[in-house]
Amino acid sequence: MARAAVPGRLGTRLRWLEARLTGRHDESDTARTLVFDVPGWPGHLPGQHVDVRLTAEDGYSTQRSYSIASASDGERVELTVERIDDGEVSPYLVDVLEVGDAIELRGPVGGWFVWRPDEQKEPVLLVAGGSGLVPLMAMIRTRRALANRVPFRLVYSLRDPRSQLFVPELRTQDPGLDRTFLYSRSAPEGWPRPPGRVTANDLSVGGWPPDFEPACYVCGSTGFVETASGLLVALGHDPRRIRTERFGPGG
Repeated sequence: MARAAVPGRLGTRLRWLEARLTGRHDESDTARTLVFDVPGWPGHLPGQHVDVRLTAEDGYSTQRSYSIASASDGERVELTVERIDDGEVSPYLVDVLEVGDAIELRGPVGGWFVWRPDEQKEPVLLVAGGSGLVPLMAMIRTRRALANRVPFRLVYSLRDPRSQLFVPELRTQDPGLDRTFLYSRSAPEGWPRPPGRVTANDLSVGGWPPDFEPACYVCGSTGFVETASGLLVALGHDPRRIRTERFGPGG
C-alpha cells in the first residue's frame, strides 16, 4: 500500500540524494524498470519527475530527467527508462547499472502535470504516446493504492505490441480504469482497429465526453502531444483542463 502522496518541495533548493538500486526488470525490448532505495526521499505526487546525475571517475558529470513510475511509498522510487541508443545516460541505466550500485537523484520536481487525489474529484482521461505512459502509470498506481473511486480512462498509443509497457499490470482487472490500446505501425492479429496515428474518434470513443469536464493528462513526444491535445480541444474539451508533458527534442 502506498503512503499518501505529499507535494514536492517546489520553490526550495532540492538536494542530491544517493539512490541505490535494489531491483530491476524488463518492461519491453528497450525499456527497464529500476527500483531504488533513496534515504531521505520526501515523497512525491503522481506525475512528478526526478533529475538523475551520473559522475565518472574522472569527475565528468551528466544528468537527465526521468518521470517517476511508482506511487509514493516511503523511500522507494521506481523509474522506467527507455534506452536511447545514442543517449548518454539511458544506455547506462538500462544495460550497465547493477543491483547494489548507486546513482544520485534530485527531486521530486514539477507541480503542474500532477494528479492530486485529495483535491481532484472529476473523472480523469490519460492519453499516452509510447513511454509517455510512465508518469500516467504513477497516477494509475496511486489511484489503486489509495482505493480512490475517481473513474479513469486510459488511451495508450504505441508502435506495436512488443513495445507495450507494464503488460501484466495493465492486463489485470482494475475497477474504474478503462483501457484503450492503439497501435501506430502494427497491431495484434485480429485487432479491431487498423494501425495508425491517434484520431479524434479514438479520443471520443476511449475518452470522456467534454461535458463531463474531465481532467486530461497527455504525455508523449512533442508531435504526439500537439496532435492529441489539439484533437481534444477540437472535440470540445476545455483547454484549461488539458495538462501536457513532452519528452524528446523540443519536449
